[in-house]
Amino acid sequence: MSHRTGSLRFTLSGVLCLCLAPLCPPAKAQNPLVVIAPRGIRGVVEELLPAFERSTGQKVRAEFTSGGDVTARVLRGDPFDLVILHLPYPREIASGNIQADSARKLASAALGIAVRKDAPLPDIQTVDALRRTLLSVASIAVPGANGATAGPIFDEVLKKLGMTGQIKPKIRLVASGDAAMEMVAKGEAEIGLTYLSEMNQPGVTAAGPLPRDQPARTLRPRSDAERPVDVRADAGPPWFS
Repeated sequence: MSHRTGSLRFTLSGVLCLCLAPLCPPAKAQNPLVVIAPRGIRGVVEELLPAFERSTGQKVRAEFTSGGDVTARVLRGDPFDLVILHLPYPREIASGNIQADSARKLASAALGIAVRKDAPLPDIQTVDALRRTLLSVASIAVPGANGATAGPIFDEVLKKLGMTGQIKPKIRLVASGDAAMEMVAKGEAEIGLTYLSEMNQPGVTAAGPLPRDQPARTLRPRSDAERPVDVRADAGPPWFS
């Protein structure tokens, strides 16, 4: 099948280096495989791709954007070979632009909290500490507009904490993690919440991930050896294990 013709469109929430291989045309193919993915997984994808390209001879062009934009591109039928989606994705399946039976479970991306550079770091090490921090701040920038995925996950955290009514008035919804971090950097929000690998703007400091017993887990790609991928490069803070 020629590159991006017919129905050669795949979705995965599984490890990229394993699930790309069955898609590859013969080594040294002229056309790169096009992957679209949320920015929150950028660090892991960029770490895995060079080894994949060396071993297969197949070039890959990875495009990173907000989770909402990934969904929009799938629904529009934009050209791609593989897409990484946040669960659940019923609209994407209903669109007919991905093969539902091609899905592979990858991982979950950790949510965290950031503050303006040089501001005191809030204590979010435990559930009780997270509650105190959320109650103490005046405003929280959260990516939840235009289909961004961190906001709905944070809603689940608030429900589990029993704090939805108390915290909702403080939330400032924005279109992306970058926009949330920009609000924090400018002092327009006291804290910001997004995926840890999106906290790379110079004007913010990551306080860390949400407590592990909240529904925002560490990013752990699966392999035959179950080896965690340690992301400690420029792509984001080192809270992956």
